[in-house]
Amino acid sequence: MNLSLVIPVYNEQETLPLLFDAIYQTMSPVSQSWEAVLVDDGSNDESLSVLREYAQKDAKHIRVISFRRNFGQTAAIAAGIDFSKGDIIILLDADMQNDPADIPMLLAKLDEGYDLVSGWRKDRKDNAVTRNFPSMLANGLISRVTGVHLHDYGCTLKAYRREALEGFRLYGEMHRFIPVYADSVGAKIAELPVRHHPRKYGKTKYGLERTAKVILDLLTVKFLVSYSSKPIRLFGGAGGALMIISAFIMFYLFVRRVFFFIGVSTSPLFQTSAMFFILGFQSILMGLIAELLVRTYHESQRKPTYTIRTKINMEPDPRD
Repeated sequence: MNLSLVIPVYNEQETLPLLFDAIYQTMSPVSQSWEAVLVDDGSNDESLSVLREYAQKDAKHIRVISFRRNFGQTAAIAAGIDFSKGDIIILLDADMQNDPADIPMLLAKLDEGYDLVSGWRKDRKDNAVTRNFPSMLANGLISRVTGVHLHDYGCTLKAYRREALEGFRLYGEMHRFIPVYADSVGAKIAELPVRHHPRKYGKTKYGLERTAKVILDLLTVKFLVSYSSKPIRLFGGAGGALMIISAFIMFYLFVRRVFFFIGVSTSPLFQTSAMFFILGFQSILMGLIAELLVRTYHESQRKPTYTIRTKINMEPDPRD
């Protein structure tokens, strides 16, 4: 199997026939073998019935996974990737705002040597106030914090080489950060403008409340990518900074006591300095404990601290 289309589905019964028509129209000229893995994320309409009907008509190309309840888009994407067989994985939404006709363009970019090609909804057809503007701010923040600069993290339409998705697991609502995880294992990333269409049926599953979730997820991703293998740098750095602040406060109190005869213990700055010192010391201890946990994790599971792109004239690894 060369290509796998992974498509999460949630309450899209009206859109699915249009989606399948577009997929067949796009994939028919493609010479590679392909499959479409559609994951029904606990839909409460007739989406599963529609999926079952198409799967019965075309067992060669259409595969369906159905969740017992709604687990979220990240879980649906993770399941689709786990059960897909293709060397190249293409993600897209089922609402037809992504255009399957852009798939050949993404594949052509992959052929230039990239491991991940991300779609950019340059002319986005969503509400400017509730969707586009918050998304623009979020994309800028994510790019700045992670160092992986993309215009549109929220665009589901992306093409991956399978090896670019190995070495990490998706959970929570982390699907939008796949490029960051892929970059952490050395993937070459490109971005292309893709078409974006207004939603014809149903309503969007996201609103402004997603902004807070994105910020919290970003903190998690930044920690996992930058500090998961060396947590002492985060905890030790924070602890050291607190202890330095504590030392400056104590020096200031000492100077006041010696030259101006102002009591030390009666000043609220004394309690503040003591609190900063204790917090700093505890933070360093937490960093050391985290280091022990990281070592135990890598050694117990024989998980390497590196990723390999290619091997030349090497014997097969007995662990593979």
